[in-house]
Amino acid sequence: MSAAAQELAVLGIATLRYQFPYMERRGRRPDPPSLCHQTVRAAVAEAARLAPGLPLVAGGRSFGGRMTSQAQALAALPAVRGLAFLGFPLHPAGRPSDERARHLAQVEVPMLFIQGTRDSLAERALMEATVAGLRAPATIHWVEGADHSFHVPARSGRTDAEIRAGLLEVLAAWVDSLP
Repeated sequence: MSAAAQELAVLGIATLRYQFPYMERRGRRPDPPSLCHQTVRAAVAEAARLAPGLPLVAGGRSFGGRMTSQAQALAALPAVRGLAFLGFPLHPAGRPSDERARHLAQVEVPMLFIQGTRDSLAERALMEATVAGLRAPATIHWVEGADHSFHVPARSGRTDAEIRAGLLEVLAAWVDSLP
């Protein structure tokens, strides 16, 4: 995520990176959702405090994105204009389901989902149906050949850095398009 933050800065997008408490203590088991939601809210408040004049978009990579969307669904994150997800974990590997996305129906801000076509945590047809069924404006961008971590096979001829640069350009253009 540090490389992504640096590359977003070059594209004119400021970021605030943070960790959930379990990550800080190097735990393997995630914190309870309520604590994760509090952490998201604290990070959003800090971002608004540090950059009061900038448009605010919340989101994250995998679990962080899901916790952010849950927090937004429970009670709107103040001043957040959109949610962006890098590898939304729709379901456990090998167990396709949309249960983890049901809360997205409560989100009222635009959403961007960037997903790999080989993501074992987001079966493509199910992800597309989920996004298509949302009330809020939602966009999905597929990264061809990428897995959940946006790695592509070497035979693709593309590097992880090239993949990351491309998806971050999509993210920056989406942020710029927000009202």
